[in-house]
Amino acid sequence: MLETSARLLRLLSLLQARRDWSGADLAERLNVSERTVRRDVERLRDLGYPVNATRGTDGGYRLGAGTAMPPLLLDDDEAVAVAVGLRTAAGGSVTGIEETSVRALAKLEQVLPSRLRYRVNTLQTYTEPVPADRPGPAVDPSVLTALAAACRDQERLRFDYRAHDGTTGVRTVEPHRLVSWGRRWYLVAWDVDRQDWRTFRVDRVEPRVPTGPRFPPRDPPEGGAAAYVARGVSAAAWRYRSRVVVHAPAEVVTERVNPAVGVVEALDEHTCVLHTGADSLNTLAVYLGMLDLDFEVTEPPELIDHIRDLTARYARSTP
Repeated sequence: MLETSARLLRLLSLLQARRDWSGADLAERLNVSERTVRRDVERLRDLGYPVNATRGTDGGYRLGAGTAMPPLLLDDDEAVAVAVGLRTAAGGSVTGIEETSVRALAKLEQVLPSRLRYRVNTLQTYTEPVPADRPGPAVDPSVLTALAAACRDQERLRFDYRAHDGTTGVRTVEPHRLVSWGRRWYLVAWDVDRQDWRTFRVDRVEPRVPTGPRFPPRDPPEGGAAAYVARGVSAAAWRYRSRVVVHAPAEVVTERVNPAVGVVEALDEHTCVLHTGADSLNTLAVYLGMLDLDFEVTEPPELIDHIRDLTARYARSTP
């Protein structure tokens, strides 16, 4: 009986870890026959776990959604990660989730072993976040989960999207990844109508239901979803954008520039272009000064005038 109970827990853990399993894969993982897997699946169903089965060559098992939330099996690292994530979410940018996160955290910490509770408390005690310079846009948690599910299930998605200028249109996409950047969330997706990758602010997305048909996965944008957001979104959010020729190899400049600050393009072995920006000319001038390299500003004109004023001021400050 103890051996069977342990195997059921292991089977449940496997079903929770991945969306789809074949009977053969589960049998191999559990070191039992496929017939035993079928019996254990029936036992889980009797206990209230909705395990769905499909027939055919691609058939298998999937843990579905039931009428109530079943217990989750978490290893030590997963439990600590969930607890830390809930504490962070209590003060995060997802609107309406703070109180819910606190309630879920209280339930989790009640059953955490003392060794894990100590790890969580230690990390929280000796971690102090820097407050955001300005509040970020609030994101509806239901929208986040809907987008994440569409990414996971590779299902086409239609949504109303409010652009930067306030206009609204319907977009049809193949969702790829959600990217969290500071206090903002972005969806990276293949735009079906424009036949190209696009980035969408999640706080401007209103999904339409139901989702569309499934689609085959595409090769991700160059560098991955996070790099794609860094290249496109950072510049769009700046008040001032600049093109700067830097007299140094691209790899040297890349080491000194955070992806959130700018994008580097090589011109030749000794010169590159830095596309960067900021909300103020002073901030932009500081970024360039911190490069500690020779550079030429080609745009915008306001930055050129500002650097000239700084040059004169610095010259007056030295005898």
